[in-house]
Amino acid sequence: MDTAMSLSGEEQSNQPNVFSPAKLGPVTLRNRIIKAATFEASTPDALVTDELINYHRLPAAGGVGMTTVAYCAVAPGGRTDGWQIWMRPEAVPGLKRLTEAVHAEGAAISAQIGHAGPVANARTNKAGALAPIRFFNPLSMRFAKKATRDDIREVTEAHANAARLAIESGFDAVEIHLGHNYLASSFLSPLLNRRSDEFGGSLENRAKVARGVVMAVRRAVEKEGTPIAVTAKLTMSDGVRGGISVEESLQTAKWLEEDGGLDAIELTAGSSLVNPMYLFHGAVPLKEFANAFKPPIRWGIRMTGKKFLREYPYREAFLLRHARQFRAELKMPLILLGGITNRETMDLAMAEGFEFVAMGRALLAEPDLLNRIQADSTVKSICDHCNKCMPTIYSHTHCVLTGAPDNYQPVGRGST
Repeated sequence: MDTAMSLSGEEQSNQPNVFSPAKLGPVTLRNRIIKAATFEASTPDALVTDELINYHRLPAAGGVGMTTVAYCAVAPGGRTDGWQIWMRPEAVPGLKRLTEAVHAEGAAISAQIGHAGPVANARTNKAGALAPIRFFNPLSMRFAKKATRDDIREVTEAHANAARLAIESGFDAVEIHLGHNYLASSFLSPLLNRRSDEFGGSLENRAKVARGVVMAVRRAVEKEGTPIAVTAKLTMSDGVRGGISVEESLQTAKWLEEDGGLDAIELTAGSSLVNPMYLFHGAVPLKEFANAFKPPIRWGIRMTGKKFLREYPYREAFLLRHARQFRAELKMPLILLGGITNRETMDLAMAEGFEFVAMGRALLAEPDLLNRIQADSTVKSICDHCNKCMPTIYSHTHCVLTGAPDNYQPVGRGST
């Protein structure tokens, strides 16, 4: 089925209503729409702020079933930058305020937990970064060290501890980050993982970190005895020759399903290290990206940015082509991400057999979009996929069309 094709009456009658309640593991969401994790740039001291609470309260009030906090690193060295939250007892009081504010709006809330690995900024974190092999990060101008067996064990235990803190903080779910060449994903990539020990070589070896982390989280959650959903974000393909392929990712997903540690998988794409635009699609705001950094990085982005920030034309449900292969071979619930901006595309996802959809940029532009779509199915998002929101993660994440989240005013625009 073409993503632009409208659904027949029979297809519409057989599919679930995207605005109907749905079970995500032990948790019931009021609808099947999840706000995807998008870094908020609202935690200058690596702790919850009123700004962060408002960032998630707005889409909760706007109708999402669940919002996802990004990014709750499992260790200080696992952050992509030093001003991100990392899960520790000092963070719990603020996280409780955040979860209570979202619950008050009738929505559930998930914590995205993970370790950035080679994507981590060792300079601003003031902590060493980890990777499958020694790796140079040009943004931090630092090397990530080759992770030892002890490092892998500590990171795995840190994921379990982060899940326990998420439960203590009142979260309804945790999303384990297995994508975008963060640590677990970098081990999955044959391009980045050139180890010759038990964590390298075959896909079965390369998948040990991801599978081990998931099962550590599952055991921690079950031991706590509090009903909380466990999901994962998994890269289907990073769009790079020699990197993560759909075929290998699908096999990893099958193993994760067999292991029984997850309640759902959110299917993503791209790599924060080698191909970030493969996730987003649309325009490439090269000038804005360059201006977000100081020289000499700014000059480097201006000169070579087109090679790193490749342009992919935007279309609705642009990850559906790959995601269909996962839906055809997996029985577990799947969350479709990528180009979900209107009711027609949501209905298409339901008809294709996906249990949930995840939205990012459209809700950043209009946190109340879902309430308006539910009231009028012809309402369209104003997001034009300019992607100028992306460089704002280095200052204060917001849509350039509507302004920063705390200054957001409903656009009130109907169908276009």
